[in-house]
Amino acid sequence: MLSPLLLARFTGASEYSGLPAAADTSAYGQRIQRSMRLMATSTPAKRNTVRILYYGQSIVGQRWSEQVDDYLRETYPHTNFVTANLALGGFSSPRLVRTMHYDALPFYPDLLVFHVYGSHVQYEEIIREIRTRTTAEVIIQTDHANTWPGERADSLDAQENWADQNNYWHLPRIADAHGCSLQPQRAEWAHYLTTHGLEPSGLLTDSVHLNEHGKWLMAELLKRFLCVLPEDGSGRDHQLVRTYEVGSDVDWSGDVLTLPFDGNRVTAVAGETSGGEAKVLVDGRPPSAYPELYTFTRSSGTPHIGWPAIQKFTWTTPPVLEDWTLTVDGFDDAHENFSFTLEGSVTGPDGGGTAQEPFVSDSGRVVIDPQDWVFAFDRQVSEKPTPDGYEVTWSVAPLFADDYSTPTVHDPSIETETTLAQGLTNGAHTLEIVASGGRPDIKALRVSRPPM
Repeated sequence: MLSPLLLARFTGASEYSGLPAAADTSAYGQRIQRSMRLMATSTPAKRNTVRILYYGQSIVGQRWSEQVDDYLRETYPHTNFVTANLALGGFSSPRLVRTMHYDALPFYPDLLVFHVYGSHVQYEEIIREIRTRTTAEVIIQTDHANTWPGERADSLDAQENWADQNNYWHLPRIADAHGCSLQPQRAEWAHYLTTHGLEPSGLLTDSVHLNEHGKWLMAELLKRFLCVLPEDGSGRDHQLVRTYEVGSDVDWSGDVLTLPFDGNRVTAVAGETSGGEAKVLVDGRPPSAYPELYTFTRSSGTPHIGWPAIQKFTWTTPPVLEDWTLTVDGFDDAHENFSFTLEGSVTGPDGGGTAQEPFVSDSGRVVIDPQDWVFAFDRQVSEKPTPDGYEVTWSVAPLFADDYSTPTVHDPSIETETTLAQGLTNGAHTLEIVASGGRPDIKALRVSRPPM
């Protein structure tokens, strides 16, 4: 006979008590309807792609998101879901505001599910960056109830503890200010506990992290929140991303396809015939000429916890596409100071420095602020030293294409989309695709315009 856990897995049933009816569903589905309608309108012949990113720290990193992914794929079987969970346990908002530049922004999700602890100031900075640099619809999750929440006071100052201040005042204000959806998880979690006579500790493994029951509840509350609402006729859901069909909305003039657009990202949707060759120009220049269209990848991890060893990089001289290796040694006991040398696969040896001093490489292609080293945090938590000679690696990756040739379409029901330029200044631009060896077959051009 199957165990209850295995039976639940194979039958879709649950060993846990069901969700009580929600006391208030007014927030459900709000401000996420572009993503939800892409799911709901997918068909076997036209499988819309929906990119979903789960981001935050250890609570999100507990992978209850996989239960949500399974539910969405079952509920919307014709949707092409591209999902990622890039949460970093232990990284509260002051750290996550640094790493987001290599996680959330390059991924450019349709839907972002977000939860993090820490200062509301950096929290809001994260949300502001997401909403000004991507077209992601954002679900801000309030905290789960790891202790019994207090009552909502009439003012921020009247709240007795930080958790209630954050959940009753800061998060709703941030959501409203930046046009985000607010999932009232905290209140619904407490309602579930009360209904079934449970204490908060019954869904936890320690003071905050979830046990299997808690993961189930986290997933179930989000599943219920992800609903399709009736059309309101405003068309707001379609203003973030606009598709221009080639042959009707825009067309070739000789060997040049020109599209004036307003946004920060433009992609090409492939037609059925592969091949052709063309140069891509944005405002008369190849996309590679714009430094903002390059991204650093997340650095490799610290030796014991596996956190990104360096939270953020910048540059004074525009980067080039290459791989970087940084070698560290000479750690003090707390790992607050050490020495390092740097080398790029294209640049070559590029100088060195010490952790407590701002670093600008000889080429200017890598700048590291002292606050962005994570070795001391790794040492503190793991209580283990980093060995001398330890290497940290990362790359510079393109968010552009200077050349376009129609790729082979393996599944006609799913659009094959190529990023031509991502990360431009959010405003007016002109795209030109100039054929040089037969026109590439382009079905459509798609423009993304962040809302803020």
